[in-house]
Amino acid sequence: MEEKRLLKGNEAIALAAIRYGADGYFGYPITPQSEILETLEAEMPWETTGMVVLQAESEVAAINMVYAGAACGKAVFTSSSSPGVSLKQEGISYIAAGELPALIVNVMRGGPGLGTIQPSQADYFQATKGGGHGDYHLIVLAPSSVQEMADFVYLGFDLAFKYRTPAMILADGIVGQMMEKVVLPPARARRTDEEIAAQCPWAVTGKNGRGHSNVMTTLELNSELMEKHNEHYQQTYRLIEENEVRYQEYYTEDAEYVIVAFGSVARICLKAIEEARQQGVKVGLIRPITLWPFPTKRIAQLGAQTKGMLCVELNAGQMIEDVRLAVNGTVPVYHFGRMGGIVPTPQEVLDAFNEKFNEAKM
Repeated sequence: MEEKRLLKGNEAIALAAIRYGADGYFGYPITPQSEILETLEAEMPWETTGMVVLQAESEVAAINMVYAGAACGKAVFTSSSSPGVSLKQEGISYIAAGELPALIVNVMRGGPGLGTIQPSQADYFQATKGGGHGDYHLIVLAPSSVQEMADFVYLGFDLAFKYRTPAMILADGIVGQMMEKVVLPPARARRTDEEIAAQCPWAVTGKNGRGHSNVMTTLELNSELMEKHNEHYQQTYRLIEENEVRYQEYYTEDAEYVIVAFGSVARICLKAIEEARQQGVKVGLIRPITLWPFPTKRIAQLGAQTKGMLCVELNAGQMIEDVRLAVNGTVPVYHFGRMGGIVPTPQEVLDAFNEKFNEAKM
């Protein structure tokens, strides 16, 4: 049954994973996401559901434990923040190459380097363009509320298993740390070994009556075969792009201008838009929920019917590149961002909007 709680975003991630029936978590503490591991340890799910919770010796160890668990068909996940996710990139590339379902949570902090523990959205490039080596993608979900932090655990795992590819919840530190009322989804029982063998015939589970044992490797020294593997990956990605684009719109029916923002910043922008409309300015908002696959087609449609777009991000300008590619020069696209953990107010967003488009009229 559903359960209503007042939770931090990080806590919601942990409790939702237990209720999903996750088999294991492997992670390492780093702010501002440490409550995920701390909540799992406090809940002790190994005594109730049998879920494994392990603080690894490093981020590199944690992601390779996820790799091993996913290869066995288990529902496993990890979490970290920006510098820690950088350390996991090689393992994430291996997981993608092995076509393994896994969930990765990144609660972003300011950078580059160790940076600050304050919120940021500067890992957009890393998440959406494939932070590790090779031609691969992650399904990237960007929550803007604590409720979505919980819901996207279920969605992320389900999509990962549906397409046999890793999925990432890309949250900024605001969503990880703020508290809101959450309705936790209904609990699911962990799958039995027999169910895993039936649902994941590719899994490394021993012979179990089969005539052969499955082998998991990402190494292929034959160039022709390696190209075929890559072509297969790309077919999967095209399928995801066709079927899994998600976004949310506000006030776009009559909008003359559109703001594009994701995560917690979209909430700030919505308030700015409401104030702009009170002043007679017709502004709308589109919030990409999947950062990959990106809502390219819808943003292109909005570009064709508006005068311009403003991309608002907690970074120096990253998602704006995808927005500009989507509109393909049909309208001007401007950027407003704060960095270093500074979060803009709705008035600052509104001031930036007025400044950008007043300059464009001059």
